[in-house]
Amino acid sequence: MRHVKNLSFLASVVMMMLFSGCSSKKYFEPQKSFSASEASSAYSGNIVDLSRDGGTLSNGSYLGKGGIKTVPLGKGYRFLNENSQYLLAANAEGILKVIDKKSKKTVRKISLHVPVVSATMHHGMIAYILNNNAFGVYVMKGNRKIVESRSEITYAIDTRAASPMFIDNLVVMPMLDGKLIIVDIHNTQNAKVVYLSSQKAFNNIIYLSRIGNTMVAATPKMLATLGSAGQFEYRANISEVVATKNRIYLFTKEGKVVALTPTLKHVGKAKFKFAHFAVAAALGGKVYALDQHGSLIVLSTDLKKYKVYDVGAVEEAAFITGDKLYKDGKVIHLSTLGYE
Repeated sequence: MRHVKNLSFLASVVMMMLFSGCSSKKYFEPQKSFSASEASSAYSGNIVDLSRDGGTLSNGSYLGKGGIKTVPLGKGYRFLNENSQYLLAANAEGILKVIDKKSKKTVRKISLHVPVVSATMHHGMIAYILNNNAFGVYVMKGNRKIVESRSEITYAIDTRAASPMFIDNLVVMPMLDGKLIIVDIHNTQNAKVVYLSSQKAFNNIIYLSRIGNTMVAATPKMLATLGSAGQFEYRANISEVVATKNRIYLFTKEGKVVALTPTLKHVGKAKFKFAHFAVAAALGGKVYALDQHGSLIVLSTDLKKYKVYDVGAVEEAAFITGDKLYKDGKVIHLSTLGYE
């Protein structure tokens, strides 16, 4: 009988510990928030998959830089990227599909045999990265690969995988093991490698863009800029990065928003205790950060002023393109929301 009581007591302690752990979890709780209902409208479908450059909707269409488009991707395909003429989609079997946006017809299917993580198209060339950390460049004209190689094997990656970037005759490959591989398409044998981080897991490049001649890249733990002034680094637990004309905004997992110069000097900071940022943007003289539990924070570019709007908890993937936030079947028109 005493043995049963001891078991009962032990079970009670375990349950108390479990509930205590759940109840102690902290969330961002703004002192005051405002409704964004007048800035919202609805869209059909749900975002079922997200890339760095858009999303796949449950109704088979996609969400890209220009908003929602009704070009069908095909069963089992996910949206990757687009340019003015074509869109790129891929499936789990490693088929990369090129679809003409005007005719809505598939013009090419490229068998890469391994699932595609990210891809970018530029002047008839497609730069791609596969989930075994291989990369390549495919040329539409002539149906050929001009380069294909593989970096170190990775075993776990952050889902926010950056897309390759073309700069003149160079293509920058944001690899899954914390490296940037820079390939000259006219001389593919002499690739340059830039190491951002050497962690063993969750170390892929999650962000890649440029400010003028300065390249901006980030892993989940490291932000780096590379340009004529040299290479600069900033360590943080990174949720998101946004680069504008002369500023870089860093959003951390501790709820900080940090404004930096292209040489990564501090020029502003704001802290939102326990905020967990799902998506962020900087446009129209304002900075936007969406917390997972539904607080949309609109800040001034110097981060000194802000206003919080309640838009509802983030139930599925969210994406910002142009001045619109797509979230859980709602479109929130960001330009109508202010920080004062």
